[in-house]
Amino acid sequence: MADNIIKGMHGCSREDEYVRPADPLIRERLEWFQDQKLALMMHFGIYSQLGICESWPLSDEDASWSRGGVDWESDPAVFRRQYVSLNRSFNPVRIRPEAWADVAARNGFRYLIFTTKHHDGFCLFDTKYSDYKVTSPDCPFHTHRHANIARDVFDAFRARGIAIAAYFSKPDWHCPWYWAEGMDKPVGAWRNPTYVPAEHPALWNKFIEFTHNQIMELIEDYGRIDILWLDGGQVGPRNGQDIRLSEVVARARRIQPWLITADRTIGGENENYITPEQSVPSGPIHVPWESCVTVGHAFSYRFDERYKTPRELVHLLIDVVCRGGNLALNIAPQPDGELPGPAVRAVDGLGAWLRANGEAIYGTRMAEPNEQGRVAFTKKGGTHYALVRLPEDEALGQTLLIPWPGEARRLTLLDVGTPVRFERVEGGLRVEIPNILAGSHPLAPVFRIEG
Repeated sequence: MADNIIKGMHGCSREDEYVRPADPLIRERLEWFQDQKLALMMHFGIYSQLGICESWPLSDEDASWSRGGVDWESDPAVFRRQYVSLNRSFNPVRIRPEAWADVAARNGFRYLIFTTKHHDGFCLFDTKYSDYKVTSPDCPFHTHRHANIARDVFDAFRARGIAIAAYFSKPDWHCPWYWAEGMDKPVGAWRNPTYVPAEHPALWNKFIEFTHNQIMELIEDYGRIDILWLDGGQVGPRNGQDIRLSEVVARARRIQPWLITADRTIGGENENYITPEQSVPSGPIHVPWESCVTVGHAFSYRFDERYKTPRELVHLLIDVVCRGGNLALNIAPQPDGELPGPAVRAVDGLGAWLRANGEAIYGTRMAEPNEQGRVAFTKKGGTHYALVRLPEDEALGQTLLIPWPGEARRLTLLDVGTPVRFERVEGGLRVEIPNILAGSHPLAPVFRIEG
């Protein structure tokens, strides 16, 4: 299909091009992955200070969509100098990795996707291969007890039983071997290298070595990594930017053999699951996948952000899970390191719903049918679940029609944990709603169906 779009999904590989991993351990880990259902994604970096799009405004090619918040400087070269120097003011002194992890743990997030480095090249880990990092002396945060942000964040989340996905940008626009001076294109002209890699193999090989070294630092020095989440789809063989990824993945798996790799939009053996961005497929996808969607409107922090409601988040999660995927919800920390209060309150609402109804989410797989109108279905073994996406303005009545065509011996309303009366009618099951809930506005009532 054109423009890499499938079933309403933006910017991801095609289902019919998916390559099933040959390694049985990775196939087993993908079953684990599909059980998790809910990830907390966090975009954090020097860009957070300005409340603008992460990294992308540095690229003139991407200015039309990424520089909406850059209203104080019209000269792109001056703006790039201002942006690059943000490392000298980055000082999120209110950061508390354990508080971030507590928010995730209490609200049912099962794994974390955290930006160790975005395309701008600024590293939130103590890399030995670049001085453009949070632990460098020119960054005021380097003396803080949490200066090695990625390490402390990973440790805090692991301590709460939450798995780790290390987000790592393959393009590095601060690296002198990617955006090299004095080449075919000026620095900042576009998202790709300033030269043709095939015409400058020595320079490109330096970039490959640099990239491999940084990936191996994360694998060797930052504890258990469950997923290597690789962004920057322009860096791939089809675009003349082969970084020999399979080589470094093989090295990484000699140390962490369970490592899942998500080489986004590239396809092939290193894209173990596909990752639609800010969109959800309109129907079932039958390979492992994960939609990354923001709790607000942007991946990076915005000062005037509007956040989704708990009802919107619950329905979004149901949409994703009933179609076979995982949901990665992105919260961008404030410049000071705190999580925005409205975002936390929104996911607290989602977490409260999950505490009552998570049985119908975690460890489930797609049912047949997977949805009928506003009712979604999931299954776990021989047990099915009906999840009703109830609109904001609609109260529960005395009865509810569940369009379930299969066998039904017993129905239980998960929120109250008690069986409910029902009868088979044309179109499905007519369920009697307990008086305690009739007239209420639940986010999404869920019924366990035992056949």
